[in-house]
Amino acid sequence: MRKLLIVANLKSYKNENEAKNWLETFKKINELSLNPAQKEVIVCPSFTQLFSFSSYFSSNNINANLGAQNVSPFDEGAFTGEVNAKQIKDFATYVLIGHSERRKNFGETEDMLAKKVQLSLDCGLNPIFLVQGKDNIIPQGVKIVAYEPVSAIGTGNPDTPESADMVAGVIKMNRSELMVLYGGSVKSVNVKGFTERSNIDGVLVGGASLDAQEFIKIIENA
Repeated sequence: MRKLLIVANLKSYKNENEAKNWLETFKKINELSLNPAQKEVIVCPSFTQLFSFSSYFSSNNINANLGAQNVSPFDEGAFTGEVNAKQIKDFATYVLIGHSERRKNFGETEDMLAKKVQLSLDCGLNPIFLVQGKDNIIPQGVKIVAYEPVSAIGTGNPDTPESADMVAGVIKMNRSELMVLYGGSVKSVNVKGFTERSNIDGVLVGGASLDAQEFIKIIENA
């Protein structure tokens, strides 16, 4: 049986108290008795929540890993306001790079994204590289790609499983080692339609993951 990755992107939500409430519900994941070789769960909170999530996961033996939502394109140094890969590695195993919201709102270029990937790899982080179509450039060293069509992000209008599977197949055509996830309006009621497709190796969940109970249902149904 192939392995699935189920990733939660909590985006810029949850203050400390809201995050604690989310975690109290999410700890029910341990009742699922997941086999990490079949389903690996990754949660990506805001930078300000990484420490508290890491501590909670550790003290409650949560059967999931942590990721960051972004990483600096610079190494450590005099870069005020940036969070670099070395700092993230203290708390997380994965990092999202190339989300369409960052490409659009912060002007992130292909060159900048390639630098983020390399710095992450150098520090032992696993990049989850987001693309919006089959023609996006995927930097060398990336092992996990998430396909998120812009029209499906936060709209409630997901791509069809057939279309997403086709795009995933094209992405894998020249990089057969890649795992390809689908993201964009994923919910518990539609997740299986994507994860049962042969080229799709998991999902990246945005808005629906803000409800911890719904995210657990997504994990169950995948």
